[in-house]
Amino acid sequence: MRVGLKGQEKPAVIPAGETDAYDLSGVISDFDPAFFASNGIELVSKAIKGGKLTKVDLTNKRIGAPLVNPQKIICIGLNYREHAREGNMEIPSEPIIFMKAPNTVVGPTDEIIIPRLSQKTDWEVELCVVIGKQAKYIKSPQDALDYVAGYAISNDVSEREFQLERGGQWDKGKSCETFNPLGPWIVTTDEVTDPQKLALWLKVNGNVEQSSNTSDMIFEVAHLVWYVSQFMVLDPGDMINTGTPQGVGSGKKPPRFLNPSDIVELGITGLGEQKLHVVSSK
Repeated sequence: MRVGLKGQEKPAVIPAGETDAYDLSGVISDFDPAFFASNGIELVSKAIKGGKLTKVDLTNKRIGAPLVNPQKIICIGLNYREHAREGNMEIPSEPIIFMKAPNTVVGPTDEIIIPRLSQKTDWEVELCVVIGKQAKYIKSPQDALDYVAGYAISNDVSEREFQLERGGQWDKGKSCETFNPLGPWIVTTDEVTDPQKLALWLKVNGNVEQSSNTSDMIFEVAHLVWYVSQFMVLDPGDMINTGTPQGVGSGKKPPRFLNPSDIVELGITGLGEQKLHVVSSK
């Protein structure tokens, strides 16, 4: 995890089975691509076992995004069966891939900014996969999880008009400012026994809008990591947003979208929760 004001975050860790956070600023510089490329998780593990880390008081402290400066955010569309059905779309025969601008990443309690001219800003709770080492042409899905460093909560915020009605290009409906709240932390793979057995949910103003399980994924996490590696090089610190379940605003009858002053809460089993305030653009 990363703790502190925007631009001043320091890396920290909560060891497995504990509730206290510990400062890592004397051990590593940050949770960035270089950290994952240099076996940073092993370094942190050794620091924890050394027992000399200083506790961090999280009281009234902002928690930032747990990952900084990812090179790529790869997103998977229509990857839950019920989500495809709510949109009256066919179950895809192969994963649908699109990209999201890396500078959309914000913290789990930051603001979601509705962009100018937006009428259809939507929510999407997703399981995010963080790549731990370079992957290209992985031999099989059975090998794919070896390339994963951990998992986090991702909110793939989307502007549906920009995405679907303004030229047919998904990326520009996905890459607006603040459109990827992440965290509160990255949970390493040793603490997630099965990424296909995680409950995920999202509320808007206290009302449950999304409630599902990663078992409803059309293409499982291992398949996605393997598949994406056949088309592009996955580098340490890259993110894969693995798709959202049913319950998005555009799938409601009638459709509903976010408005200024809304509060969006979301969570995934074992990965924590987010609470985000919606504001209008300046």
